[in-house]
This record gives sequence, structure tokens and C-alpha cells, in this order.
Amino acid sequence: MKPFQLIFNYARKYTLSLVVTAVSMLVLVGIQLLIPWIVKLLVANVTGPTASVENMGYVTKLAIIVLIAYVGRAGLTFVRSYVAHVAGWGVVADVRKYIYNHMQRLSLRFYEDKQVGQLMSNVVNDTDLFEQLISHAIPDVVVNVVTLFGVTAVLLGLNWKLTLLSTLPIPLVILSLQIYAKRVRPAFRNRQKELGNLNALLNDNLSGIREIKAFTREEEESKRVQAGIDNYRKSLLNALKLMATFQPFVEFTSSIGTLIVIYFGGRLALQGTLPVADLVAFFLYLESFYSPVRNLSGAWEAVQSSLAGADRVAGLLAEPREPQTARGAAPVTGRVRGEFVFHNVSFEYTEGIPVLEDVSLEIPAKSVVALVGPTGVGKTTLVSLIPRFYDVTSGSITLDGRDLCDYTLDSLRQQISIVLQDVFLFYGTVRENMLFGRPNADEAEMIAAAKAANAHDFIADLPEGYDTLIGERGVKLSGGQKQRLSIARAILKDAPILILDEATSSVDTETEQLIQQALERLMQGRTTIIIAHRLSTIRNADKIVVLEDKSIREMGTHEELLKLGGLYKRLYTV
Repeated sequence: MKPFQLIFNYARKYTLSLVVTAVSMLVLVGIQLLIPWIVKLLVANVTGPTASVENMGYVTKLAIIVLIAYVGRAGLTFVRSYVAHVAGWGVVADVRKYIYNHMQRLSLRFYEDKQVGQLMSNVVNDTDLFEQLISHAIPDVVVNVVTLFGVTAVLLGLNWKLTLLSTLPIPLVILSLQIYAKRVRPAFRNRQKELGNLNALLNDNLSGIREIKAFTREEEESKRVQAGIDNYRKSLLNALKLMATFQPFVEFTSSIGTLIVIYFGGRLALQGTLPVADLVAFFLYLESFYSPVRNLSGAWEAVQSSLAGADRVAGLLAEPREPQTARGAAPVTGRVRGEFVFHNVSFEYTEGIPVLEDVSLEIPAKSVVALVGPTGVGKTTLVSLIPRFYDVTSGSITLDGRDLCDYTLDSLRQQISIVLQDVFLFYGTVRENMLFGRPNADEAEMIAAAKAANAHDFIADLPEGYDTLIGERGVKLSGGQKQRLSIARAILKDAPILILDEATSSVDTETEQLIQQALERLMQGRTTIIIAHRLSTIRNADKIVVLEDKSIREMGTHEELLKLGGLYKRLYTV
């Protein structure tokens, strides 16, 4: 989508505000053209052959007209400014909402090599420039163009020869606008990129402030941030240098027009072919003629800056969304049984580099299946295919006999709870984090879930219980507490399918027992797929799947695999 098209697609909603703005601007232009004409009438009346004190009544009428015009101009200026901002910030808000919704639907592939700060810059900084375009740049361009044509018409009426002479510098201005646009837009686009880089760096460093302190990296990271700030400053100054070069050129070319009028206008007045009153009016209108030309340079800068931001936003919106719902897909009705069949499944993150090859696996409903194997064999990738974070490259996965693609994406994921080793908790209260998966749960259900997860006791000891703020990513809680809160969240969601990334390896023995008890309660009556890191915790699994070299090498119960004496036994006895 082209930048202008992107912006104006959202501006249509605010057509009324934009129309009011346009009408206000046109009336303001009319007032601007009226004032010099009144000065012309005044000069003619007080300097002509009929000038006398008796003309004071006429002068008073002119003064009253000017007073009314100025009062009207003040009111219309307010309307034009405020209503334009209503439209501008409305467009910004709508675009930001759409971008965020779009980003929620992007594939996880998209996020694998992106920085959060860069994406935040797309949502906040780049869209901020749209308001500048809607509320300032475009109204300024319209006002100045209309003023230019209006003043030209008046000047032609006063003296067409002098008008044509005064327009001689205009082609130079138009040429400079074209050259300026070609150079300044990439400069502004680079400025926005460097601002995004700076935001990304600050976001990473503030999120990792503990690690920076722990590894005494303050000095090095300070240098990185300083370099990011300097890079942004340089990119900004490069864009401003182009602007600083362009505006004086426009000022100089417009002054040439004034010089032409001084010479030829003075000559015509001396020859008696141009009345003095008309010459005075011509000079007043000439300022109104070249003022829009000069103002257009500033407006053009704002346009190019806004379009640079729109370029980056359009690039983000062009990113394909996550695996799409197939035509004819139906939502899940009720609770699924939870029977999975993987049939010759292969998967590639990068074309030509397989991560999984020809994986076939049956997971009976309400069974517990553990995935084990060396690091990097594709365990996490395999379970990521179940909620369709990624789609298979070839083969198929069925749930209760239907291909996963035949279910609508949202309804499929509502059937799945995920407990990860790296727990993510949102900034907010314990209650808000627990209700994240099931917002309509009542107090009793929430407390019951916390008790089942062995989390209620430590929550009750917090300063404000379930309403205690836990900080960003749950920083106020211990690792075991965060894990139990994550389990409580999954219990409360009460989904029939559970994906579990075992998370007891980094906690003390007592906490491990509490978490293991909570997990056993959570797994009851659910189809459970466990990514096992500590093999001692999966001895009772109904089926253990051993992955190696992108495919399944062994499969069976704990006892069967030990008797087999293969990879599983070697991993278990290490």
C-alpha cells in the first residue's frame, strides 16, 4: 500500500472534521485577501483628489470591516486548528490500533529477528508523524496553494505585466521542491530508522538492567547507548541540513520577485501608468504571494517526514499474517478429546534447512507423552506445531481425526494451555495474571486454581494478596512462585490439552516438589505433551518419544526404553 493511500484510507472516517477545516481555511484565505484591498481603498481615499475630513465616515466603515474580519479570523483560526487536530490524532489512534492488531496476527517467524524497541517505534514514533501531515502539512499546503492562486488573480487585476514579471522565480522554486523531495525523504526515513534502533537498544538495556549490573557492563552499555544517541543525532542533522539548505534558497528566489517589483513597479508609477494606491496594494499582495511560496517549503518538509514514517508503517503492514484459517474451517464445538496424529510431518524455518523430517506419532486422548532428546533436535518446534504457531512444511497433524487447519485458529488455541519453563508474567496484579486466560472466572474458581497449583499460601502472604502488583515480568516473585502462578493460570483456563515445558530444574527441592504436585493435578484428565529436561520427572509418562537428527529415534515407556539400551538409556544414566 502506498504511503498516501495508507494515511487517507484512515482519514475518510474524519471527513466532516476535514471539511470543516477546509471551509475554515478558505474563509481565512478570503480574509487574508480582503485586508490589502481595504488598505488600497484607504490609500486611494486619503490621497486622491477628493480626499477631505468628510471622508472620515468612509474610513470608519473600513476600520469596522477590518475589525470584524480580524475577529472572524481569530475564531476561524481556532476552529481550523482544533478540528484539524481532532482529525489528525484520530487517524493516528486508528492506525496504531490497526497496527497492533496486525502485529498480534503476525507469525512467530516475523518476531524471531525483530527487536521490541523497533516495533514500538513503528507503532508510536512513525505514526506520530501522521498527525503532522493531517493537522499541519496538508492544511498548510491547501491554504498556501489557494492563497497563491487568489493573490495571483488579484495581482493580475491590478497590473498583469508586473504580475508576470514577479512570477519569474517560481519555476526555480518548483524545481528545488522536486530535488528536495528526492533527497529529504530518504533522509527522514533514515532518521526514523535510527530512532527505532535507539528505542530498541534502550528497551533491551532497561529490560536487562540486572544482567548489566551483574556482569558489570555499565560502561560498555553506556557507550553503546551513547553511540545510538549520536547516530540518531547525525541522521536528524543530515535531514535538517537539507531543510536548512532548501529554505534559504526559497527565501532568496522570493526576494528576487520583490526586487523586480521595486524596479519595474517604481518605473510604472513614475510614468503615471500605475496609481500609487495600486502600487502599495501590489506590494502588500506581493508579500501574500511569496509568503505561501516560502511556507510551502516548510509544509513540504513535513509532508516528506510524514511519508517517511508511512513508508515504514506500510512495510510492517505488508508483512504476511500468521497461518491463516482455511476456507471452510469450523470452530471447535465443546471440548475436544485431545487425540493427535502426526503423519509424516516435516518442518523448515528456512527453506532447504529442515528442522523436523518425516515425523509420525500418535498421541492418544488424555495420555501423557514426553519428548526428550539432545538440545536442538526440534522438541520445542514439534510442540509449536500443535497450536499452529507454525504450519507444517509437509505432512499433516490431526486432532480428533480432523486436520488442524480445518479448525479456526482462535478456537483451536482455546483448547490448549501452555506452561513454559521461561514464565512470562505481565505487569499488573496477581489477579490480573491469573485471569489472563479466563477473564470471566469468579473469585472462588481463581482461589481453587491457586490452591491446586500450591500458590494460594504464598499469594495470601503478599502485602495485598491477589491484588499485589508483581512488577514487570513478575520481578517481585521468586522463580518457583512465578512457575506456580503460571500453573494456576493454566489450571484456571481448564483446557483439555496441555503443553508443558518442564520447569523444575532451576528451583530448590522443596519448591520442585510443590511444582511437581501442582503439575500432576494439572495433567489429570488432559492430553499432555511434556518437553522433558530432567528425565527423572517423566518416568510415569504413558509414552516417551526420543528425538535425534530431526526425527524420532525411539519410542516407548520408561522401562521399555531402558531395556532397549539406546539413546534414552544413555541420556538417563548420564
